[in-house]
Order: sequence, then structure tokens, then C-alpha cells
Amino acid sequence: MKILFTEMHQGKTQAREKLIQGNIRLVLSVIQRFTNRGEYVDDLFQVGCIGLIKSIDNFDLSQNVRFSTYAVPMIIGEIRRYLRDNNAVRVSRSLRDIAYKALQVREKLINDNSAEPTVSQIAQHLDVSREEVVFALDAIQEPVSLFEPIYNDGGDPILVMDQLSDERSGDEQWLEEISIKEAMKKLNDREKHIVSLRFFAGKTQMEVAEEIGISQAQVSRLEKAALKQLRKYV
Repeated sequence: MKILFTEMHQGKTQAREKLIQGNIRLVLSVIQRFTNRGEYVDDLFQVGCIGLIKSIDNFDLSQNVRFSTYAVPMIIGEIRRYLRDNNAVRVSRSLRDIAYKALQVREKLINDNSAEPTVSQIAQHLDVSREEVVFALDAIQEPVSLFEPIYNDGGDPILVMDQLSDERSGDEQWLEEISIKEAMKKLNDREKHIVSLRFFAGKTQMEVAEEIGISQAQVSRLEKAALKQLRKYV
């Protein structure tokens, strides 16, 4: 590998071709992760090959890193960009650019500080408003299909659409609001605060994390525990 990279940097095109052909297995192993997306495997393979070629052209021999360690994230990133860009829900190029840069900055700050950065810190590094960062990150989230199975006990699966309904009477709404208020009393102050911000103020987990001074992972864990507690009483 080192000899081929050295020859490629000297301008030998055959060495570059050998590197590409010799590492096709990396692309084949990566696209296995994305075969359940409904995309054509041939398309994913071609996009993965673009990621492989980029990683070969940009690989730095002076760094003490295995090529596969460097190439696999590059291939995955290229495929993810393709899937996002070809999403049924169209997102503007400027929003996607902000979102991708925000994700890169987030990873860098985590590596540098060993801690989850706040939205404001990411926004400061990008020199944009925190609202733009939140909106951009929300915009690139993949939509969930109404036919996505959420539970299966061996029989017919329960789909997302099975959990949706708009046929509710005023009495049912009123009784549910009362039961939720009573259930909220069973939570501690931090859990109440998180539930209120998430489901009554409509804030994202990252926004809640910044407001109360903890990580997004902690917000997610506390939110799940609070919802589990609420379900006992509602």
C-alpha cells in the first residue's frame, strides 16, 4: 500500500488504479449498511466508489493511520450525503451546507473537549445564529414512513400510521389533559422542566440541553424516564 501511494504521488496513474481496485471490498462492506433504504445497490456502489477515490486522493502517508480507518468514514459520508440530497423532502443547498458543517464542528469540538458542545458553541464556530443551526439540523433529518413497523409480536406488525388518529371528542381531550396534569405531579422538578420544554414549548433536545446546562444525551435519558413514568398514570 505504501509503495502504491508513493508511486501515485509521483504521478503514476496505474498505481492509483491498483489502489482503487484493491480496496473495492471496503465499498462493498459499507453499502451493506444501507441496503434496507430502498435504494438501488448499483447506485450506492457508485457513490461509495466516489468516496473511496476521494479518500485515496486525500490520504496522507505521514499520518500514523491505517488506510481503511481513514477510508470507511469517507465512504459512509459520501453515501449519507447522496441519501440526504436525494431525499423525497427537498432541502435547500444552503441549509444542507450549514447542517453538514455543524456536524463536522460538533465532532471536532467533542474530540477537542471530550464533551457535547452546545448549539451556541457550534453557531459561534460557524458564525451563524443558533436558530439557523437548529433549523438546518432539523431539516436534514430523514422522514419516517407511515408504513414503518414500530412493533411486532410475531403477528401482523404495528405501523406508525396505526398510532395516528384525529377522531377525538372534546370530552376525551379534556379528560386526557386532566390525567396528564395529575401525572406531571409525579415527576421531579428537572423532569417536569424537560417535559415542559420539549412537549409544551416545542424545543429540541439540543435546545433543552443548552438551557439547563447538561448534555443532549442526558436530556434524552431523562426524557425517556419521565415519559415512562407518565405512562404509568395516564
